[in-house]
Amino acid sequence: MIHQVISDVTARIRERSVARRQAFLARIQRQAEQGKTRAALACGNLAHAVAACSSDEKGRILDMTRANVGIVTAYNDMLSAHQPYQGYPDQIKAVLAELGHSAQVAGGVPAMCDGVTQGQPGMDMSLFSRDLIAQATALSLSHNTFDATLLLGICDKIAPGQIMGALSHAHLPTAFVPAGPMASGISNDEKVKVRQKYAAGEVGRDALLEMECGAYHAAGTCTFYGTANTNQLVFEAMGLMLPGSAFVHPHSELRRALTAEAARCISAMIPGSPAYRPLSEVLDERSLVNGLVALLASGGSTNHSIHMVALARAAGLVLTWDDISDLSDVVPLLVRMYPNGPADVNAFEQAGGVPGLMRRLAQEGLIHMDATPVFGEMQDYLSRPALVDGQLVWQPVGESGDASVLSPSGSVFQATGGTKLLAGNLGRAVVKVSAVAPEYRVIEAPARVFSSQHAVEAAYKAGDLNQDAVIVVRHNGPAANGMPELHKLMPVLGNLQKAGYKVALVTDGRLSGASGKIPAAIHVTPEALHGGTIGLLADGDLLRVDAVNGSLDCLTDLSGRTQAEIDLTLEQEGWGRELFSVMRRAVSSAECGATIFD
Repeated sequence: MIHQVISDVTARIRERSVARRQAFLARIQRQAEQGKTRAALACGNLAHAVAACSSDEKGRILDMTRANVGIVTAYNDMLSAHQPYQGYPDQIKAVLAELGHSAQVAGGVPAMCDGVTQGQPGMDMSLFSRDLIAQATALSLSHNTFDATLLLGICDKIAPGQIMGALSHAHLPTAFVPAGPMASGISNDEKVKVRQKYAAGEVGRDALLEMECGAYHAAGTCTFYGTANTNQLVFEAMGLMLPGSAFVHPHSELRRALTAEAARCISAMIPGSPAYRPLSEVLDERSLVNGLVALLASGGSTNHSIHMVALARAAGLVLTWDDISDLSDVVPLLVRMYPNGPADVNAFEQAGGVPGLMRRLAQEGLIHMDATPVFGEMQDYLSRPALVDGQLVWQPVGESGDASVLSPSGSVFQATGGTKLLAGNLGRAVVKVSAVAPEYRVIEAPARVFSSQHAVEAAYKAGDLNQDAVIVVRHNGPAANGMPELHKLMPVLGNLQKAGYKVALVTDGRLSGASGKIPAAIHVTPEALHGGTIGLLADGDLLRVDAVNGSLDCLTDLSGRTQAEIDLTLEQEGWGRELFSVMRRAVSSAECGATIFD
């Protein structure tokens, strides 16, 4: 029996989305009715499409009874999460050739790493890269020579952008093919300790660099539970990849077997086949809610309060922060991964991984078991893959293998989910509470107002922040400077909290999945540039951040104040940022997905 609130939220998403969803499905149906689009291409079109192929490949692609799978890849050899994808296209092509089918790399999409660009100019383009990737994915598929789509992408804006772009071709069966996390390096506690010591001037750059290289040391995704791994967990829960495939190590035989199986399965689902299952049938309000429930139960990245809204819109669905907040009120926290606990994603995988979490959610009646995944049925997503005598099989997942990481039956780590909506006279915001100790969830203190994380860092180093304070960082919304993540603040605010000060953060910028132990009201909307109250604040104003009751207020009378004006030229130009001016002008609010698409 499905929980009543889960049912109610799903129903209201469906009801408010009727017109938009019908328009989406009608558009996809028109595309589907064209049949095998490759067959409708002119001879010159087809010749161009196969010009670089071997004679065998040409024969298979030009045979309209065969499948031709389009691969959209985020491969580059700089970023650890995407470096393993280098050999995937050749493997996929070889597997399909054995079946008489073919595959082509339809296109590549940019894959930038927030870990590289933190605190750098590139971070001001990071969020916009999601919509750019959506466009690049749609363009990659626009040659209309494909019968199905495989998406090779993992990290922060990349995987959400790919699925948004793939939804423009949702008449095609579509699946993600993950690559998995790197092996565990140093502990997360040690990582935080060194960063805080560096921020306090207690260790030098050499010690910091040694620690960072020990944490990020091999191919695969970073092992903490940030946005990249949240993508993988959520999209598996939505049925957008093979069951149990999200967190298998990149270089294992099981990973190779899963990649091959994804290729085989998708080739059997093409239009006209009995197993045809287009993306439009998979991504509906039920799979969306399943992903949100998994997000909340795992304490996932706050970036998904933006991404899930945007990808829902791409599927013709209207999701709101109120929906996410209402779900969070009834979805318990079932997973402890850093920053919500000391364990990393490899420990989570060993404890049962996504199938183990899905089993617990099913026990509690918190997921739609009648949703339609890409592969099989939702019951299959309660099983884990394994190699038995060299054969890939799925086995029902058992009880949690580590009760400190994945809660066993009958227990929870927290009665509510990891994300809460805040609303008050400062606007609306989200806060990730799963890593915040109960004694820090309500902070009332004077404001200290800044316009950049760099200014906060400088004030800290000057000894100017040794007080109870709500740190306000404004003019960092999507329209102002692309809504960068403000991770340089975390060691600073962590040290202030450790020193015994009451401290919180209020910003129209972002923090993502690693927001940590500081109560942080992020994604404040309206943002300062669009007239939000956050733009009226001054040092000393009394602010209250209440992550228990869900309020965000200024207790000082702001009558007669005018918006602070700030020159954002240096944050909007240089390093390529000037090329994104059209996005800054067109972007919606964070609550509407921070997207340039309608």
